[in-house]
Amino acid sequence: MWPPLPSSYRQGQMRRPCFRLRTGPHEARAGCEPAGRHAPSAPLPRPMTQRASRRLEPIWRDVRFQQAAGQAAFVLAALALAAWLISNLNQALDARGLDLSFSFLRRTAGFAITEGPGMARTDPYWRAYLVGLLNSLSVVLAGLVLTTIVGLVAGVALLSPNWLLRNTVRVYVEFMRNTPLLVQLFFIYFGVVLTLPSLQQRVEVGPVILSQRGVWLPRPVPQDGFALWLALAVAGLALALTLYVRLDRRRRLTGAQTRPLLWALVPLVALPSAAWLALPAAPLAFEVARLEGLRMVGGLRWTPEFFALLVGLVLYTGAFIADIVRAGVLAVPHGQREAARSLGLSEGSVLRLVVLPQALRVIIPPLINQYLNLAKNSSLAIGIGYLDLYAVSQIIFNQSGQAIQVIALLMSTYLALSLAISLLMNFVNRRIQIPER
Repeated sequence: MWPPLPSSYRQGQMRRPCFRLRTGPHEARAGCEPAGRHAPSAPLPRPMTQRASRRLEPIWRDVRFQQAAGQAAFVLAALALAAWLISNLNQALDARGLDLSFSFLRRTAGFAITEGPGMARTDPYWRAYLVGLLNSLSVVLAGLVLTTIVGLVAGVALLSPNWLLRNTVRVYVEFMRNTPLLVQLFFIYFGVVLTLPSLQQRVEVGPVILSQRGVWLPRPVPQDGFALWLALAVAGLALALTLYVRLDRRRRLTGAQTRPLLWALVPLVALPSAAWLALPAAPLAFEVARLEGLRMVGGLRWTPEFFALLVGLVLYTGAFIADIVRAGVLAVPHGQREAARSLGLSEGSVLRLVVLPQALRVIIPPLINQYLNLAKNSSLAIGIGYLDLYAVSQIIFNQSGQAIQVIALLMSTYLALSLAISLLMNFVNRRIQIPER
């Protein structure tokens, strides 16, 4: 029996609903006749969609509006705070006859710098700042290369089966990591570098000369034909990179033994060597320092301050990198080593071809932090009198009185340097990571 119909159906306003009767595998439709002869066929009301329901709500109750309004309010508050600070700073500087512009950088510095590129007393402040920046970059770039080598060697030595070597390196790592860097710089500068013999009693290790007046290295001097040789060397480098990328991609796709590193070394070494031998004279000569009277002439000189700062940064940061390398090597499963040894590889080949490539995925992320620490720790050079970026900025600040501009410029420079190192190392990190599906 059919259920009773609503009053709207009895009044002929809507059609009788259809009911499905399930009788086994077949279905029968019933109850679809109109309630009246002229009953209109009005559609059933549809449920209200989510978008339509949102239109009925006030806009200030919309989550998206609240988020946008909150962000706009924060930006306006930050701009108002910045405007208030700048206004107060302008009032304070006007009372002292100063301003917030950087026009003071065009004034005459009045002091000379003999470190690095150097500058005269008549040069402007911007020239002094540029010399300090170049001095810092020279320490940072040389330190990044040398500390990577020291950290890699020390990290591998920490895993050596030789008891004496392993514990000697462990003592070095623990000592350097648990003493302040500034104290180490003082010891290296005053207790080691300044106690070296004089120029007359200098220590010569091949072409390298050690003295309390500095360290002299052979300096490369371009000769005739250097431009041609350099162009061929760059072409060999580009060809080597192209070969390595293509052969390595083929090895990954097909599994064939393409030996990309070996074939890349062929143009990298062959082209510069052939050009060197083909030219009538050597395109590059090395000038060795020599003593003339009471001073050294020629060669590439590292001042005592630069040498002490570089050694201190390399030994200090290398100790942290050594533990990072040790942890990365131990993170490689032991079965990888056993499988490599079962193929007949030597211990050196196992470490170079199997362990270290896999350990790099663990090593590089914390290694980026140590590189950044080295770049920022270079500002401690002021403790031993090396005129780096921070020391030169302090001199400019003391003479010009423009504290806010100098500090802002100094912070921006260190920020740009740190971001450049992070960008480069993150690119390397993405290249060596295993892509996940």
